Amino acid sequence: MSAGQDSVGTAGDHVAGKVSPEATDAAISVVNIKKYFGPTRALDGCSFSARLGEIHAIVGGNGCGKSTLAKVLSGVLPVDSGQVSVLGRMATTPHEAREIGLATVFQEVMVADEASIVDNLYMGADHLFSKALSAPAKVRAAETLMHDLTGEEVDVEELVGTLPLGMKQWITIGRALLTEPRILILDESSAALDLDSTERLFAKMRQLRDQGAAVLIVTHRIAELIRISDRATVLRDGRDVGVLERQDITEKNLLSLMTGHAPEAKARGEDGVTALANPVVMRAEELRIAPESAPISIDIHKGEILGVAGLDGQGQSEFVRILAGVQSAAEGHPLVRSGSTNFKPLRSLREAVEAGVYFVSGDRKKEGIFANLSIFENMLMPLYRIKKRGGHLGWIDWKALDGIFNWEAEKLMIRMGARTNKITSLSGGNQQKLLIGRAFAMNPDIMVLNDPARGIDVGAKTELYKHLKDFAAAGKSVVYMSSELEEFIGFASRVIVFRNGSIFDAFDASELNPARILEAMFGQTSGQGAAKLTGRRAAEPASAVERSAASPALEADWQAKAIENPLWAPRPPLESPFRSRPAVAARRAPEAPFVPSIKIVEFDAKDNADRDPYRPDSARRGR
Repeated sequence: MSAGQDSVGTAGDHVAGKVSPEATDAAISVVNIKKYFGPTRALDGCSFSARLGEIHAIVGGNGCGKSTLAKVLSGVLPVDSGQVSVLGRMATTPHEAREIGLATVFQEVMVADEASIVDNLYMGADHLFSKALSAPAKVRAAETLMHDLTGEEVDVEELVGTLPLGMKQWITIGRALLTEPRILILDESSAALDLDSTERLFAKMRQLRDQGAAVLIVTHRIAELIRISDRATVLRDGRDVGVLERQDITEKNLLSLMTGHAPEAKARGEDGVTALANPVVMRAEELRIAPESAPISIDIHKGEILGVAGLDGQGQSEFVRILAGVQSAAEGHPLVRSGSTNFKPLRSLREAVEAGVYFVSGDRKKEGIFANLSIFENMLMPLYRIKKRGGHLGWIDWKALDGIFNWEAEKLMIRMGARTNKITSLSGGNQQKLLIGRAFAMNPDIMVLNDPARGIDVGAKTELYKHLKDFAAAGKSVVYMSSELEEFIGFASRVIVFRNGSIFDAFDASELNPARILEAMFGQTSGQGAAKLTGRRAAEPASAVERSAASPALEADWQAKAIENPLWAPRPPLESPFRSRPAVAARRAPEAPFVPSIKIVEFDAKDNADRDPYRPDSARRGR
């Protein structure tokens, strides 16, 4: 019998091929399926059922088989054994799945960057209609669909490559909805969306459920699935270990089934690392993300963990990329400490890495992994030019790299087969953990992370926070952008909130709670916290139109404050790209091919594998 059977449904009924009386409108029935990738057991006797007219969550740790199950149901992968029924039929190809009425939005955002939004939406979809739509009809339909999904007027003839990740995710969701599916599978689809967009997605999911469709969501965001799910199936090590009904879907029950033991108490009430009295290691002075946005001035301290938040398209993603030298600002450069008192500007990714700044992207497919290379190569490639011996021969010290790889892989709990396997053999969450391991292996002074925990399970996130806090406690600095507000509590030293391309408000560790951060994201706080960053004034408040749309009561409060204080008076909205979607790619400075110049730490032959391969006095970068 599976674990967690005392208060939840279990795998036993499914393995026996039984269907509960209330599941008469069965959408999916999976019985004892197995799927292997070489020696790796992705699914090992997994059973699952879903009904029409419900939102059903599939949850589990990284590498437990969630995405593999979604691909089996979608006809992308064949099973090695077992039974699969989708609306009474078995889909052996994605084409057959679409004909049956099943649509899937996969974990990786799959779009053609060189094609327009409308072309991406209708790519391969003309056969769905009695006759092909004319180009103007497609444009009109695409505009209606994207407005319905995003709440914005979208130029559907714009190239997708210029769009942020969140908008690309909406395109993949819209492509699936064009098929009018009876079963919709969303594999980590909210991971690329901000809070406002996630709420819009939830509304669409409820609408589909109420129309009689089955919606399956694969997610690591426990708070989200508790809110949205009617039932939840938990997977562990390729097997289903429990089915939770709505009243039983709690964090405690989910974590117990996911891990096989009772969850440990979280230290969420702890103060984040407090380091604001330490020396400044990086700063921005009058930096502008876009020509029309307000200037940004902020100091980042040694040992600090700076959290960065904001609704999608408000400039926070561009800000962290500018700090890491990945893209250029419209005006100004970030400054990094050089010596005891001097600061030097960072104008490129090369300069950033040489100065000890390293970037981890949340878009691992586009900016992280090398799909054709091995797990080992993906983690340690930036260290290949490090030479321990051999002089001009340039021999790579494989023994030293072995120690680093083993340490980081074990520290971040990366589930993998042979390290010589391609990185694509890993689950999405384990790929993301490997990229974070690469950053730790570089041993930078400042680590800049753009939503790095996207796709990582809750247990791995807890470990990641611990390692980043240890990293900061050792005198390093962390800039951490996240779309999950609860990540900041008990973790960040400060959190800055972006609106309209600049910092709108800021909170110290003692002031942090998700509600206050959310209010600031919607412009519902005073914004005076931003003045504490360097003594400068906060960014402009939200416009009167935006405030009225958010809350009539809030608008009345703002009007009262405007009478008391002229500084609060409503002002015209900035005509900035952050009002809709920032044209990020158009502003990105081209970068020359880059390989970091670094030197490696010396290892003693007596070092044991279970010891930290890094020495406190080691520095792998040439300074």
